[in-house]
Amino acid sequence: MKKLYAFLLFLLLSLTLSANTITHLKIKGAISPATSSYLSKGFVYALENNSTSILISLDTPGGLSTSMREMIQEILNSPIPIIMYVSPKGARAASAGTYMMYASHVAVMSPGTNIGAATPVSMMKPPNVKDMNLSKTAMQKKVINDSIAYIKSLAQLRDRNISWAINAVKEGKSLSAQDALKYGVIDMMAENEYELWEKLEGKEVKVSTKMIKISQKDATHLHYKADWKNRLLSIITNPNIAYILLMIGAYGIFFELMHPGSVYPGVIGLISGVMALYALNLLPFSYAGLLLIFIGIALMIAEVFLSGFGILGIAGVVSFALGSLLLFDADTLGIGISIPLIMAFSLSSLAFFILLLRFVLKARKSTVVSGVEEMIGMQIQVISKKGSTYKVLCHGEVWSAKSQNELLPNEISYVESISGLILALKK
Repeated sequence: MKKLYAFLLFLLLSLTLSANTITHLKIKGAISPATSSYLSKGFVYALENNSTSILISLDTPGGLSTSMREMIQEILNSPIPIIMYVSPKGARAASAGTYMMYASHVAVMSPGTNIGAATPVSMMKPPNVKDMNLSKTAMQKKVINDSIAYIKSLAQLRDRNISWAINAVKEGKSLSAQDALKYGVIDMMAENEYELWEKLEGKEVKVSTKMIKISQKDATHLHYKADWKNRLLSIITNPNIAYILLMIGAYGIFFELMHPGSVYPGVIGLISGVMALYALNLLPFSYAGLLLIFIGIALMIAEVFLSGFGILGIAGVVSFALGSLLLFDADTLGIGISIPLIMAFSLSSLAFFILLLRFVLKARKSTVVSGVEEMIGMQIQVISKKGSTYKVLCHGEVWSAKSQNELLPNEISYVESISGLILALKK
C-alpha cells in the first residue's frame, strides 16, 4: 500500500512538473535598471516552472537605452516565445517600448493604445537654434544611426515593417493600435487577455531555429511579482523619490551643521543623501541641474555662518529651484520631477529662511545678554572700602570698583562703565 501511495505521489509530481504553464510579467513605467533586473528574474522564474511562453503586459513612456538593450538581449535569446502586449487601453509603448515590441516574438496591442516616438534623446541637450540639423553633433548622429540600424535588424528578424521603424527613430513618428496593425508593425489586436489567447491558440512562431506552437489548453497561468529588493530599487529610482531623498539629505546635514551634536538629523541626512546619489547614478540627470542644487545648498549653509541678512538664503532657494527643474531629463527617462513637488520644497525653503532672517534681525535689535557689555547698568552691592577702591559683589563675583560719590558698606549702586577689571559706579 505504501508503494502504491509513493507511486501515485511520484506520478502526480511528474504531471505537475510537465504541465503547461504560462508566466505573466508586468512592465509599467520608465525603463530602468530595476526593470531590466525584473525581466531577467522573471525569465528565470518562467524557465524554472517549465513555462511554454511568457506574456508581458507593457505600458512605458521609454527609459534608459542601456537597460532597454539588456532586456532585448533577454528577449532575443529566450528559448520560449515572448508575447508583448500593450495594455490596458490608454497604455503606450513609446521610445524604448517600441524596440521591445519589435524584438518580441508576438506583438499585440489593445485598442486605444499607441506605439512609436523612438528617437534617442541625449542627456545633454543641444543649444537652441532654428535649424535643428545644425544642432546635431557628430556623436548624436552616430547614436541615431546606431538606433536606426538596431531597430531595422529587429524588424528584419521578426519580419515587421522596416520603413516605419526607421521613421519612428529618425522622425519620432507614432501610430495608433489600428494603424500599427494595418502597416504590419504588430501581429494582432486584442480587447483583453481572453481574446488574446483565443487568437494566439495554435499560432506557430519561430524561436531561434525551430517553430513552436503557442497553446494555453490546460495551462496554468503564473504571475511573477518583483521581490522586495527590486521594488525598493524601482521606488528609489523614481525621479520624484530620488529628489525627495536628495532634499532630506541636504536639510538633514544642514540642521546638523546648525546644531552640532543633534545626531538624528545628520544620520538621516547622510543615509538619504547616499541613497539619492545611488539613484542619480542610475538615472539620466543634468549636470547643470545638479550643480545648481549643490550651489543652492552651499548658499543656504553660508547663510548660517556668514549671516547675509537672508540674501544668501534666498539666492540659495532660487538656485535650488532652478536646479530641481533641470535635474532629470524627462525626455530620456519618460518622467520628470513633479512641478508641485518642486514648488513645495522651494516655498518651504523660502519660508524657513524668512523665519531665520526674522530671528537674526530680532537678535541684532535685542539687548546684550552676555559678555562684559551686559554688566552696564547692573545692580551691585558694596562689600568694603579701602582707600578710594571699593570691593563690590556683582554676578556672584567680587570686583574692584571706584566711585565719585561716597558709598557705604551694603549700599546698593549701579555699574556705569568698565575699565579693564575696574568698575565705575554711580548711585
